[in-house]
Amino acid sequence: QVHFVESGGGLVQPGGSLRLSCAISGSSDDVYAIGWFRQVPGKEREGVSCIKSDSGTAYYAHSVKGRFTTSRDNAKNTLYLQMHSLKREDTAIYYCATAKEGGTSLLDGLWFHYDRWGQGTQVTVSS
Repeated sequence: QVHFVESGGGLVQPGGSLRLSCAISGSSDDVYAIGWFRQVPGKEREGVSCIKSDSGTAYYAHSVKGRFTTSRDNAKNTLYLQMHSLKREDTAIYYCATAKEGGTSLLDGLWFHYDRWGQGTQVTVSS
């Protein structure tokens, strides 16, 4: 059983930056990957990033590549999402999640399926 508590969301102006954190508890040693997805109510989930457990390599959606960075601090059991150059279309609820191989989220050429996630944190990009 894995639990996630996301934080760091809020209101930011276009072009601004924000860092999301996700405190992870429980056993996540056997997961394929861990990362973030986002969702606007009434719309489909969009994968944002994943870090594969075996290599530590991060994978990103085309829409955020070069602007967002995912990192993991194993000592603190915390996952981060650093977001720069934010756009209005980045507005969504952001969820920290574990992921399996395959699925419908394409990140840097690999497919992921997010299978467990937290409550999410709202990010609003607006002037």
